[in-house]
Amino acid sequence: MKSIYLRNFVATAILVSVCFLIVAFSFVGIGRNYIISEYRGNMMNSAREVSRTASAISQSDSLSSWVLGMSISSIANSTGNQIFITDVEGYVVCTDRSPDCGNLGLRVPEKVIGDLNKSGELDIMSDMDGMFKRERYVVAQPIFNRGSEKIGYVFVTNIIDNMLGAWSTFLGIATIVTIGVFCAALIATLVYSKQMAKPLDDIAAASRKFARGDFSVRVPQTDDPTDEMGALIDSFNKMADSLEQAEKRRSEFIANVSHELRTPMTTISGFADGILDGTIPPSEQEKYLRSIRDETRRLSRLVRDMLSVSQTKNKASDPGRRTVFDLTELALQTLLSFESRATQKNLDVDPQLPDNHIMVKADRDAITQVIYNLLDNAIKFANPGSCLILRIYKDNTKAYFSIKDFGETIPPEDLPFIFDRFHKSDRSRSLDKDGVGLGLYLVKTIINSHDEDIAVKSEDGMTEFVFTLTLADEK
Repeated sequence: MKSIYLRNFVATAILVSVCFLIVAFSFVGIGRNYIISEYRGNMMNSAREVSRTASAISQSDSLSSWVLGMSISSIANSTGNQIFITDVEGYVVCTDRSPDCGNLGLRVPEKVIGDLNKSGELDIMSDMDGMFKRERYVVAQPIFNRGSEKIGYVFVTNIIDNMLGAWSTFLGIATIVTIGVFCAALIATLVYSKQMAKPLDDIAAASRKFARGDFSVRVPQTDDPTDEMGALIDSFNKMADSLEQAEKRRSEFIANVSHELRTPMTTISGFADGILDGTIPPSEQEKYLRSIRDETRRLSRLVRDMLSVSQTKNKASDPGRRTVFDLTELALQTLLSFESRATQKNLDVDPQLPDNHIMVKADRDAITQVIYNLLDNAIKFANPGSCLILRIYKDNTKAYFSIKDFGETIPPEDLPFIFDRFHKSDRSRSLDKDGVGLGLYLVKTIINSHDEDIAVKSEDGMTEFVFTLTLADEK
């Protein structure tokens, strides 16, 4: 399979070749026509000059005089043209005396003389009915005496090879330079294509390592991170960061689940074996049976919580379960279920709720679970005798629900992971210190499934959770 840089090089080379060919053909065609046009203009100027000279000499001598012949020979030698003069009937009476101008005594075709008399000057390409071996450019002017009487004609001719002699030399040099520039352009294109394809090769190599499970590799950024390739590399590296974090969390998840399952199962198995083989005396068996019961319940609770997270996530993602309800009323109802626990800790509950109803559209059961979990978390970690603040307000199209407590704060290094599944730390707060760290993960899952946001702030002995819900359309 051809590499992308080779395909890019071939495409660019073809484009450069086509452009060079178009420019070359245009240059050759326009340049050739320009040279011929300029040369023919000079030939016409030479014809006019010879016409004036012949007119002046004719005052004292004939058109076939030696003096006139020397004059037109001088002009012919300086311009490279062939010049001859005819009388009014078209017979050649004077030439520039060059070897190529052996037309003395010949007659110019009557048609040429007629066209010359009709237009006043002549500019054609012809062999003059056999006067020349091949076609030439021919220009002509009439000759008048002092009395404005036509006494003859001057013809200036030249072959195209002579006209384009210098042009051919220049064209050869230009062709060599063009080929050199073209080759240099191809080499530069090859190098540039390879350089452009290098980040793609790096991305492909990194992808192959990802496929083998190595998420540590990153693609080096280009010189300009703001162009398309730089943006692609930046997005790829961010994807790699996400994959690495996901892999790390997956490993942590498996390790945490394995640990959570292994601990109660090991305890149950060990105590059961001790009772069965008599290692634990009958007098102690009741105590160890209670431990087996507690560990069994803990194991059951772990499995139930994991299933609850999955079921709640699926339900909360279903738009058909979303209804319009009063968020203030739901908050008060949920708060009443914590009255006894708040009283036991001597907490001062301050519900800062609006007088008007705040109607939102969401899954009522799922949002009840969110409020319940956050209240349970706040009451659990609030200092005895402190204040618990519950606040609801709205801004534009969003309703904001805030729960604030005063007590143990969350360390800053744990804040980014507080909503992660199975995240637990000796210093951080989870919804259940004896649980498996699914409470806040469940809260985050429900809120995100509603396309809403939740944030936490914990500093100076105060912790606040705030989440949003979309207000229901008012009719």
